[in-house]
Formats: sequence, C-alpha cells, structure tokens
Amino acid sequence: MSSEDDTALTVGRAAALVGVSVKTLHHWDAVGLVRPGGRTRAGYRVYSGEDVARVHRVLVYRELGFPLAEIGRLLDDPAVDARAHLRRQRAQLVERADRLADMVRAVDRMLTATGGGMRLTPEEQVEIFGDDWDPAWTAQAEERWGDGEQWAQYAERAATMSPQDWKDTAATTAELNADFATAMRDGVAPGSPAANALAERHRALMSGYFDTTHAMQVCLGRMFADEPGYAAYYEGLAPGLVVWLREVIFANARANGVDPETATWG
Repeated sequence: MSSEDDTALTVGRAAALVGVSVKTLHHWDAVGLVRPGGRTRAGYRVYSGEDVARVHRVLVYRELGFPLAEIGRLLDDPAVDARAHLRRQRAQLVERADRLADMVRAVDRMLTATGGGMRLTPEEQVEIFGDDWDPAWTAQAEERWGDGEQWAQYAERAATMSPQDWKDTAATTAELNADFATAMRDGVAPGSPAANALAERHRALMSGYFDTTHAMQVCLGRMFADEPGYAAYYEGLAPGLVVWLREVIFANARANGVDPETATWG
C-alpha cells in the first residue's frame, strides 16, 4: 500500500473507528486474523478499507460467540459460502435483538411497577374498598412477600391499573364476599360443588393480582382466620364468615390434591 493512500488508517485510528482496543488489533494481527496490509514510509503498519471491513466481520462473528480460530477459518476458507454465513448471522442477530427488546420492555414494566404496586392514596383506597379497608395491609403484604415472585407480579399488574380498574376490582370483590355470606347463611357445606365453585371464584380473583395456586390459597385462608385485622374484616361482613371461608378453601384444596395441613406458599 502506498503511503500516499488517504484511506489508510493507523492502528490507533482503526481501533477508534471500529470500537475495539489497540491491544485487540495487535493480538488479531499476531494470530493472523486481521493483518494490516500496508505501511507508511516510516514503516508503520496501516489498515486499508478492506482490512477494516474484515475487522467488522470478525466483530460480528465474535458477537455470535465464534472462537477466533473458527472465525479465521470462516473468513479464509474459499469453500465457505460467506453470503450464507452472513445470512445466518443476520438471522441470529435479529433473534438476539428481539430477545433484548423483550427484556427491555420487561425492565420498563418493572421500573413502572417499582414503588409498592398500588398507586392509590390511602384515602382513595378507603373510598374504593370501604371503611373496613386498612391501607396498611398493602405495606404489610410488601414487607411479608416483597422479595417473592408473586409480589413482583402484583406490583407489575397493579402499576398499570387506573382508579376505575380498582373500582371494578372492588365491585367484583364485594360481589364475591356477598355471595360468600349468602352461601354460609344458606348452609352451603365446605366441599360441596357450590362451595368449591365459590373457592375457585376467589382463587381467580386473587390470580388477577398474582398467579395463585391452591396451596397459596390455603395459606391465604389461614392468614384470613389467624390474623386479627383480616379476621375482623370478614367477621364484619358476616359473623362466622372467616372460619367458614377458610374451611371452604381447605376443602377445595383437598379436592385438587393439596393437603391444607402441609401446604406452603412456595
């Protein structure tokens, strides 16, 4: 290469152009992967446009996980169909870009969700869920389950809900609670088809917040009955309701192969 070639690049300029270190280009030169094809009058090796194009091809192969020895073979073997390899490279890069885009969207959703899930003020919570609702329950739930997968699901879903969405959820909850109370007064027995259907409605309601298994529902039933705040909430709807609901949940769990005595959240 003539030293008068204005397109020739020193190793430093070539490295800056393609975004690698000078050390990397020196290494690729030493192993014969990309050897600059020209020299200046002072004897410095320089990269032509063709050399730089080869560097770019190496970078693509390296990004796809090929070892340097394999990259050299692909670039230098005349029997290798370079265009076919480039087409496969492009398809793999598009697939990787799609996966990364999905990951970015997932992170964006989690960033939106960060901060406790429910975006209603305590006053709005009481207005929507009624005077028996305790806004502290959300903070208590986060403290108990905040590190778990279910809380992450809840936070992500709750962060996208508008006040009207919460009102609709509250109406669905109130309707289900009223049906619980009516069923209990009518003598519907835990384990009966009618009671099991109510238990499944409750599990579906909870699954709107996070994916709720029968074992998780059993844990919730225990919590409703054992913790004073939750027990008082259900007892305020109808005396005896919290124990009846717990037994309904337990019986339905047994019908679905879960032993309430050993059921855990995990």
